[in-house]
Amino acid sequence: MKNRQSIVTDKATRSAGRVHRPSDAAAGPSSATAELPGSPVELPADSVMSNGQSHMPPPYSSTSNASQLPRGPQYYPGLPVLDYRQYSPPMFELSADATTISSKASYLSENGKALATLLRSLATVPPKPQVLIQGNRGHRVDFSLRLNLMNLLVPNDAQSRLDYLRCVGRDEVALRGGSEPGLKPDFGVDNGLEAWCDRFVKDTASIKVFTLERVVANLDTNWIEGQIRSLVAATDYKGQVTVQFPVTHAKVVIQTPDKINKFLTSVTALFTGKSKYEVVKAVWPFATGRNGEHGRRCVVQTEKTWWEEWRDPIKYAIATKRQGWVTNEDKLECIMESKGKGVSLIDWGPEL
Repeated sequence: MKNRQSIVTDKATRSAGRVHRPSDAAAGPSSATAELPGSPVELPADSVMSNGQSHMPPPYSSTSNASQLPRGPQYYPGLPVLDYRQYSPPMFELSADATTISSKASYLSENGKALATLLRSLATVPPKPQVLIQGNRGHRVDFSLRLNLMNLLVPNDAQSRLDYLRCVGRDEVALRGGSEPGLKPDFGVDNGLEAWCDRFVKDTASIKVFTLERVVANLDTNWIEGQIRSLVAATDYKGQVTVQFPVTHAKVVIQTPDKINKFLTSVTALFTGKSKYEVVKAVWPFATGRNGEHGRRCVVQTEKTWWEEWRDPIKYAIATKRQGWVTNEDKLECIMESKGKGVSLIDWGPEL
C-alpha cells in the first residue's frame, strides 16, 4: 500500500512540472534590470551590414551565468520560452497601438549604468511581427486576418538563438543627440551601449529621449506576400487586397520626467526641441542570411515550410470571411478535419 502511494505521489510531482508565472515574485525597478538567460550579445556596428542587408548573428563568446539570476524565463505550453515580464516592466506604459513602451522614471535619466542594464534586459525578448491580410470592396471589408510570427524568432533551444545588440556605426547617419541626425559623436567599435547611455545621462538638454528598437532581420516578406496574393486570386476575389507586416512591442523609449506638467514639457519641446538618441537596436534574425543565400539557416523554419503549414488555415479563414486572428486552432482543424483543402471559388456576393 505504501509503495502504491509513493508511486502516485511521484507521478503527481513529475506531472506538475516546473512552471514560472508572473506572480512568482514582485517586480521592482531593480528586478526589471536583471540579466536573463539567452541575453543578446552586443555586436559592434562595423561588423554588421546596414539596414536592408543581411544581419549575421555574432559568435557567442560565453553562456549566461544562471547562478547570478534571480529568476528565468516563463514556461507556458505552446508559447515561446521568454520572460514575458520584460514586455511590461515597472514604471513603463504601453502605447495604445502596442508598438511602444515608455518611461519617464527619473533614475533612468540620471544613472547610465542602470539605463544600460535595463535596456540589455528588455532586449532579451523579441518584437511581435505579424501578417495582416485584408480584402475590401469600397467601404466593405470582406475579410481581415492577422497571424502572429513571433514564434519564428525564438527556437526551443536557447543556445540556438541568434539575437544580438548593435550600436550605430561611424558611417551610419542616426540621431546621436540633438534634434537632427548626423555622424557625430562616434565612440568607435570598442565602446557600445554603456558609452551611449553615459552620454545620454550627461546631456544637459531639458528634454532628452533614448530609444531602443527591436527589429526583425532576414524574413522574406516579399515571398510570403506573393504566396498570399496568389492564394486570394485563386478564390476569384475582385476586390482590393492589402498585405502588411506590422510589428508591435518594437520600441522602448526613455524620456526625462516632466519638470512641472506634460503641457509645459510639450511647449518647451516645441521651442527648444528634443535631444534624441536612436543609436541601439536589438536585432532578432529570422535566419542567418537572406532567402536563397548559400548556407542560410533559419531559427525555427523556412518561409516555405511556414507557408505549407498555414496555407490551408488562411484559405479557410478567407473563405469564411474571417475578421480576426488565424491561430493554431485553425491549423488543428485543417489537419484533423481537412478544412480549407476543398476551397476554390468563393461566392463574394454582388459587386459594389
